[in-house]
This record gives sequence, structure tokens and C-alpha cells, in this order.
Amino acid sequence: MLKKAAPLFMFFLITTVMIGCSFWDEGQADNRLQKEAEQVEQDRDKDVHYEGTSEEISASLNENEAEETEEGYVISADKINEVITVDGQAVIQNPDNIFANINREFLLPSDYIPDDLVAPNVRFSFDEDVEKRYLREEAAFALEELFTAAEEAGIELFAISGYRSYERQEVLYDNALTNHGADQEVVAMPGQSEHQTGLAMDVSSRSNGFALSAAFEETDEGQWLAEHAHEYGFIIRYPKGKEEITGYDFEPWHLRYIGTEIAEILFENDWTLEEYLGEVTPI
Repeated sequence: MLKKAAPLFMFFLITTVMIGCSFWDEGQADNRLQKEAEQVEQDRDKDVHYEGTSEEISASLNENEAEETEEGYVISADKINEVITVDGQAVIQNPDNIFANINREFLLPSDYIPDDLVAPNVRFSFDEDVEKRYLREEAAFALEELFTAAEEAGIELFAISGYRSYERQEVLYDNALTNHGADQEVVAMPGQSEHQTGLAMDVSSRSNGFALSAAFEETDEGQWLAEHAHEYGFIIRYPKGKEEITGYDFEPWHLRYIGTEIAEILFENDWTLEEYLGEVTPI
């Protein structure tokens, strides 16, 4: 009797083990599928460029980098230009610094190209997909918010020129020398242009014929920009009456992204970037 039952018992035992293994395999498969789904979700989150307002973004990225104390303004030391002297010129070694002070004294490296350039979704005065359509990602999002706010206020702005490579600046500079002579100060030398940072955008309006001219100051668009650009982290980089400080003529069309916190400080104090950096204490 036992001999007859043994094969039957073994059959049920083997069947039970096989079913158990099957469930274990399915459980493992389910776990793998769940982990894969979680990874896809994480990767999707990484692909999202923007979350929050420009103020929230700049605050999170630049947290504790600048603040006001009883003794005055302080700033994180790594946000001050780090330079080395090359052929008698001060060349910035931390060009990704969002507070980088680019002017006739401090130059960008000739090989510097921002690695996060994107095309902001704003109204341009041209259709081509060329380098001047681009900005660094944080600045691009802030520009989108600025343009949206302008639109809601009945102001129609046009983006004219953003990122500009060192090589492109060389061409413009050489043309300026040919057309206006060696003492021209209209076009910056290669390395001295903020456009190479990917943080600057020239803007204009239909009412100003899309021109980059001082007359833009008198337009409704230019006046709105002067009053509200700082709310989105931009400053009018070369303001009127500050030419001796900035080293450049008044440019009401030239926006420079610097983050909402510092832009607000500059606006409230009527400071240029040079004046602000002259007031802060590195910590």
C-alpha cells in the first residue's frame, strides 16, 4: 500500500514545488517590473526642466549665496570672480558662476561654452534656429516668465539676441574695428561680452522697429521692462548715468540674468553689478 502511495505522494510533492517556484518567479518578475517602473518615473522627473517660479528656482539654486546682515551685504566667496592673468588680462576661471562680472577688466576664457543652453519659448524677431536664440536653462525659464507677465500687462516684447560664442564676438569686433576704427567702444572685445555667458538677452519691440537703440527706453515696452525685469531675476546691465562704472554706453535693451534675490537688491539701491560687488563681503 505504501509502495503504491509513494509515487502518488512524490507526484504531489513535485507539483507543489513547481507551483511554488512559479509563484516565486512571478513575484520576482513583479518586483523587477515595479523597480523598472520606479526607474522610469525617476528618469522622467530628471527630464523635467522647470518646477516652480523663477524666484523659487533661483532661490533654491543660490540659497545662502547672498544675504544682508547688520554689517552689510555678504556673499559666498565662490561667487566672486576667480581670475588668472593671461597676456596681461584677468581671465575668469569660474565662468559658470551666475554672478560672474564680465566687463572690460574681467574676461571669459576663449573656450568657454555653457553646457546647459536651451531655447526659451518666447517671441523672437527671427525664425532661424541659431545660437543667439539660446540661453542657459535657468535664465531661459526666467525669460519665459518675464515675457508671459509682459503679455498679461499688454506689453509685446521680442527677443533679439542671446548667447553669442567667442568666435562670433570676434567677427563682430573685427567688423566694428573696420567700420569705426580702433577706438570704437560699441562692440566689446571677444571675452568681454556677457552674451558668451548665456545669461544675457537683448530685447526690443515692434514699436521700436525691433532695433537695439537708446530710443527703446521711451517706449512702453522699455519702460515696463525697466520697472519689472528685476522681479524675474534680470537687470538692465548697462543703465544710464553709470557708463563710467560699467565701461559701456547705456543699453536699455540688454538684460542680464542674475537671480531674483540679487536683482531686487540692485533695483532697490540703483546699483550696477560692479557697485553691488564693491559693497559685499565674501564669506
